[in-house]
Amino acid sequence: MPKDPIDTPRPDRLSALIQRFRIRAHVLRPMDVSAAEEKANLFVTGDSRPVLVYHPRGGPDFVPMGDVVLRAVVDAGGAASPIAQALPETVTVLLDETPTLAAVADILVEEALAPRCGGRAVIDRLCEVVMIRLLRHLIEAGEAETGLLAGLAHGSLCRALVAMHEQPGRDWRLVDLANVAGMSRTHFSASFRTTIGVTPGGYLSNWRLTLARMDLAKGDALKTVARRVGFSSSAALSRAFSRRFGVSPRQAVAEGANH
Repeated sequence: MPKDPIDTPRPDRLSALIQRFRIRAHVLRPMDVSAAEEKANLFVTGDSRPVLVYHPRGGPDFVPMGDVVLRAVVDAGGAASPIAQALPETVTVLLDETPTLAAVADILVEEALAPRCGGRAVIDRLCEVVMIRLLRHLIEAGEAETGLLAGLAHGSLCRALVAMHEQPGRDWRLVDLANVAGMSRTHFSASFRTTIGVTPGGYLSNWRLTLARMDLAKGDALKTVARRVGFSSSAALSRAFSRRFGVSPRQAVAEGANH
């Protein structure tokens, strides 16, 4: 019988993603703004109701109205990152409604506006913490109706997602994932597709191929990568890779080296 997920603690829903797709942030100093403003994609205003605005897939055609007190360039793991792809084009959060996020954002703005000794060493890290708290808020608020964030917000499906993220090389069967989620196989399969938008098998395959592309780009051997991410052979990975990306692993590595 599937285990009741209520009987077990909720897993860490973000760490496996952040370890693979590290969030990097660079807070722009006032002197940087004119030269790099077009690249900024995270903003905090200093109005009576402060707002945090984030554009996960690049700089916007506009900046927030009001008194913008902080601009930053944030990379949530590159264009292929599931984190960036899971978010809407624009994320807007009223900070007075999210105290845990506001607490860190306030410190970040304070450091940015009144530089102190050692400030440059910590300010970008503070911005990364703000991003992690923003992701936590979006998951816990349950605002996404479908997609990865909706799945991570789901009390049962999140367990299967985290299991796939943490152990992509395991020989996962549908019944195994359903048991991790504490659901029947039929209910799990239907709920997964409705909530996340793809089948469990489709999601697992996409996750494995995304990881494979990253590892191959780093120079890892095809055979090693295939085993690590759960393919039975190099040939099996090559076939799946070509179907997904339209090029062979060898071509993808060569194209990446030329950019």
